[in-house]
Amino acid sequence: MLEIISRFFDKGQSQRDTGEPVIVTSEYHSLSPKMISRDARKVVEVLQDAGYQAYVVGGAVRDLLLGLKAKDFDVATDAKPAEVKSLFRRSRIIGRRFQIVHVQFSREIIEVTTFRSNENKSNDSRKNHRQQTDSGMLTRDNVFGSLTDDASRRDLTINAMYYDPGDNSIHDFADGLGDIEKRTIRIMGDPATRFREDPVRMLRVVRFAAKLGFTIEPRTGKPMHKLAADLEHVSPPRLFDETLKLFMSGQGLASFWLLHEYGLFERMVPQVGGMIKDTNGLSSKLIQQAFTNTDLRIRAEKRVTPAFIYAALLWPAVQKLAAHYRDRGNSAAYALSKASGEVIAKQISITAIPRRFTLPMREIWDLQLLLPRRGGHRAKRLAEHPRFRAAYDFVLLREQAGEELSGLGDWWTAYQDASEDMQEQMSRRVGDPGSNRKRRNRRKPKPSSTPE
Repeated sequence: MLEIISRFFDKGQSQRDTGEPVIVTSEYHSLSPKMISRDARKVVEVLQDAGYQAYVVGGAVRDLLLGLKAKDFDVATDAKPAEVKSLFRRSRIIGRRFQIVHVQFSREIIEVTTFRSNENKSNDSRKNHRQQTDSGMLTRDNVFGSLTDDASRRDLTINAMYYDPGDNSIHDFADGLGDIEKRTIRIMGDPATRFREDPVRMLRVVRFAAKLGFTIEPRTGKPMHKLAADLEHVSPPRLFDETLKLFMSGQGLASFWLLHEYGLFERMVPQVGGMIKDTNGLSSKLIQQAFTNTDLRIRAEKRVTPAFIYAALLWPAVQKLAAHYRDRGNSAAYALSKASGEVIAKQISITAIPRRFTLPMREIWDLQLLLPRRGGHRAKRLAEHPRFRAAYDFVLLREQAGEELSGLGDWWTAYQDASEDMQEQMSRRVGDPGSNRKRRNRRKPKPSSTPE
């Protein structure tokens, strides 16, 4: 594929940010209509037959040019949302900030977006206008425009290519083909302005660089560290969704390093941001190992859950705060429970982790205290706990990161592989930490302040 693109460059036909596209004919690329999903081709065909412009756009074009499997096929058109809806019986308009149409087929949903413009048209109706905060962040963006307008407001050059399956041509507006050839991530327009409009674009730069193994262009990367604080303007639910794309993509470790390099990780997980400055420290190693293990599971098509990765990300903060409460005379269980609640409460104000994930996180953490206490019948009861497997994996993760747990992971590994008789013998032989200690006074602990 890239050899074909190179032949196109050799003819001197590439360009950068001229406002008008280079139309790349089938002679210079190896895409074909058959690579596009049948439903997406149908949407384009119906729109074009009705007299509208329509193209397959964005990630599908990029991934196919790179020889990757396209995940989703999106269509861009000059037809307004209501006009698109009128052409497809099974369709609906969704979104407030960005109105789009979902066209439903038996196998997939095709997302159809009307060409947008960066201009603020004051005479437009209330549903068709552009709003920005004082910082420049877009809060509504429903100004419709031309194909050229739409291309100018795309985020990355490699996403600003429009494919017409009708004549098998690619409309390249910002030398996206050239950046694919150079394996470069470059933002469209002025980077600082585009990042202020939508700080999530910084995360998209990181995500695609990690996913594709591309280098971030210096001009694109330069303002990111300075503007990282703008992530606080992003709504917690949206930022949580973006973290899943970064952390659960199969390239979580690469994403983590880039987020850390540009000062973004510290804004997304501030409670541990300062604890990972030493990349050889235990906290940093734990997080690195968590991403490594998650990436391996995803590539092996094994199940992963945000609860586990967030449990790992926040564990250093939980341990630190729990130690503070223990030092003030609280029991280990109370200290851990209080620390867990406070750490989660602070994090969900930044990334709105749903309750269906925060509850398992707390169970994984609670079991870290219980798994060492495996004497008598406790081991059997713990092994039957619904969150045991995740908690056991978490113990292995801690040991992989270099934490000394006195062979706890090996013991539980052997226990699971042993016969029932052998399990009983193992439980009888093992010591039960804390079983001979005097009962604590059950008076309610005194309130204690959170450390600075």
